[in-house]
Amino acid sequence: EGMALPEGILSSEAICLQWQQRQGAGAGLYNMGETCFINSVLQCLTYTPPLANYFFSGLHRHSCNQQDFCMMCAMEAHVYDVLKSAGCVLQPMSVISSLRCKSCQELFHVFFHFCSRAPLTSPFLGTGQHFLYGRQEDAHEFLCFMLLAMQRVRPAGSSSLRVCLQSRNIIQQIFEGLLRSRLTCLSCKAVSDSYEAFLDVPLDIKGASSVRAALQGFVQPEQLDGANCIRCRRCDTVAAASKAFTIQEAPAVLTLSLKRFSMTGRKLGKAVQFALNLDLRPYMSQAEGEPCLYSLYAVLVHRGDSCASGHYFCYIKASNGLWYQMDDDSVTPCSISTMLQQQAYLLFYIR
Repeated sequence: EGMALPEGILSSEAICLQWQQRQGAGAGLYNMGETCFINSVLQCLTYTPPLANYFFSGLHRHSCNQQDFCMMCAMEAHVYDVLKSAGCVLQPMSVISSLRCKSCQELFHVFFHFCSRAPLTSPFLGTGQHFLYGRQEDAHEFLCFMLLAMQRVRPAGSSSLRVCLQSRNIIQQIFEGLLRSRLTCLSCKAVSDSYEAFLDVPLDIKGASSVRAALQGFVQPEQLDGANCIRCRRCDTVAAASKAFTIQEAPAVLTLSLKRFSMTGRKLGKAVQFALNLDLRPYMSQAEGEPCLYSLYAVLVHRGDSCASGHYFCYIKASNGLWYQMDDDSVTPCSISTMLQQQAYLLFYIR
């Protein structure tokens, strides 16, 4: 029972996961008034090797037919400027100008109609066509928005935004994985599977001291009983069930979001250990087999007591293999041990 496994959800189109150009860290970014959440997300995206490789290849620039708002064009210009301007400090104006575009409103409507997850409720997402300076926003929600905005690119010859969100593009090839939800009737043991694409994995850290423990909690079966019982189509009864999530298809870039903020915005400021390398295999639907290894390349950090205040900065691994702290206009080499001691909010791993 249940939805069949989607065919071809992961494109066979090759993306290059290794840096094609090797150099040190690029430019820092001016804080233009509580824009550290933008700066930190942009730096993490800039140092995502397959995304930077794609921009430097010119494939998007030579095929884009957008007439108005194109976040891919904005990000391509931004990435090129940052990586070619080592020792400088830049204003991320190509991206911020795109955030002001009225076409963002169309994007929000389409996203909320087609996206299977609940709409995000950050005040930032509500601004759409009138981005506001001077207000701190949530970096994870801004990341979600940026990935969505870059997916908006329409294939050559297509004028439909609906088509572009349903077809698979470079952002999905890099960041998208497939999640399996398995529902098991505890009465007749019938199994029903459904699948959903994801761009990041949210991890509950309340009872976890490490990312590995949080991932184990993510795939731990949950029992549905009482008011949460299901009606099983096989045995035609209302019965208790177990529900478990596993990773069906691993993405090229794995983004882990540590759930540090409550619905009220208060922060859970506990230490959660994370490592340079991660094997995703134990948390996959096929838990047996060759290791599914990832290497850490970016860490986004929040310092403060709530998502509406404090300060965002990040650590990135440049194409020369060295780590740097990117704190708005400051670009500073750092040790791996310093980076691993941070209270991570977002973790970026690459296969």
